[in-house]
Amino acid sequence: MKVILRQDYEPLGRAGDVVEVKDGYARNFLIPKKIVYPATPGSIKAVEEEKRRMQAKLQREKKSAELLATELEKVSVTIPVTVGEEDRIHGTVTTEMIANALLEKGYEIDRRKIEIEEQIKTLGIYNAKIKLHPEVVATIKVWVVKE
Repeated sequence: MKVILRQDYEPLGRAGDVVEVKDGYARNFLIPKKIVYPATPGSIKAVEEEKRRMQAKLQREKKSAELLATELEKVSVTIPVTVGEEDRIHGTVTTEMIANALLEKGYEIDRRKIEIEEQIKTLGIYNAKIKLHPEVVATIKVWVVKE
């Protein structure tokens, strides 16, 4: 029986794929769990149309992410911190601190999209990567200074 995957399902494939499975497996397991639906000529056309729309949406998202990345490449943030002996920071600079500093500059970036290569425990200039899209990554400068 030919079926169309509604969602990514590891043993069979990705959402929207048309796959061939045994009749009993489809009727007794996959269809009741709403993992697949039967592949009819109408549903196959609908899935192809949905794939085209998703591709167009992904292209738009990628273009907007690239534009944002070019803006962010020019941005640097300054994070004032309290320091102790030998200019060592009390604690570390977190991605949340960087996200808040970016928010002050007008960029709303989720802290989970920000990656710091090494822990920031001293004063200085560091690079932070922001994953805006699976294919687009922006790098910003983070200045850690005395408060």
